[in-house]
Amino acid sequence: MSRIAVVGAGAWGTALAISLARRGGHSITLWSFLPELAEEMKQTGVNSLFLPGYTVPAEVQVTSDLAVAVKAADIVLLVTPSEHLRGVLRQFAPLLSPQQIVVSATKGLEENSLLRMSQVIAWLTGNPCGVLSGPSFAAEVAAAIPTAIVAAGPPAVAQAIQRACSSPTLRIYTNEDVTGVELGGALKNVIALAAGVVHGLDLGYNPAAALITRGIAEITRLAVACGGQRQTLAGLSGLGDLVLTCTGSLSRNRMVGIELGKGRKLATILQEMNGKVAEGVLSTAAALGLAARYGVEMPITQQMDAVLHRGKNPKEAIHELMTRPGKDE
Repeated sequence: MSRIAVVGAGAWGTALAISLARRGGHSITLWSFLPELAEEMKQTGVNSLFLPGYTVPAEVQVTSDLAVAVKAADIVLLVTPSEHLRGVLRQFAPLLSPQQIVVSATKGLEENSLLRMSQVIAWLTGNPCGVLSGPSFAAEVAAAIPTAIVAAGPPAVAQAIQRACSSPTLRIYTNEDVTGVELGGALKNVIALAAGVVHGLDLGYNPAAALITRGIAEITRLAVACGGQRQTLAGLSGLGDLVLTCTGSLSRNRMVGIELGKGRKLATILQEMNGKVAEGVLSTAAALGLAARYGVEMPITQQMDAVLHRGKNPKEAIHELMTRPGKDE
């Protein structure tokens, strides 16, 4: 039996806790930043704020005490928004023992440092570190719908995550390419925003297909420049996650893009999300920072950044993408 701490009781963290409990054989603790949400889940078994409609099994210990959650865990799954990961990690890093495995299940980049989440973990701890990523809507994982994702890290770490988290409804592959897996998970959110804009403008299927195809080309260029492997981006954490997030109605990033395409303001859209996070909004600027550092061209990301942060008209952004100088595929 493993002791697993899920740090972050948003939709994805709650879904992972439900999946792990359903699998059986582990002691599971779920940490919530909000004491009132932790108390609600203890009393009702439901996370009404982030994952309504799904029961958190009674065997999941819910707490708002971070020390209680992580101190005795064999595996710590970090499932906080990227902008909060460093702050939460700083709180419990001194409590970690050297053998505890810390896993990032957060799909984002740090906006100012441009670091991937595993790099933040490595910077603040000396612990074994892995990444969990891939095409996975929280509600479907909670509902036990078959899902396949990737555990990345050194072989021993990736295999430990695979053994601990795999179940008949959650199939986990391993991969040593942490860079490629993380960047695939983070950058697909940017392209999903753009796919949402296309849908919001009611432009049909042709441009959506073009965005997905040229989007994976952008993501792959940057991932390879950062040290990732090209074949990783053709897998679950690259193309798989990109297709899901660009086409699925449960995608928050796609939803934000749809509302932008309809002419609504970003601030209003985010306010109406009631604390739920669309990671692509922050990752877009970070992706451009990395692109500038490595001399990588990312035209879709560049236009999406202008729409998000400089008020550019989405139709003008699409026009500029379509009238760029001719290229060889």
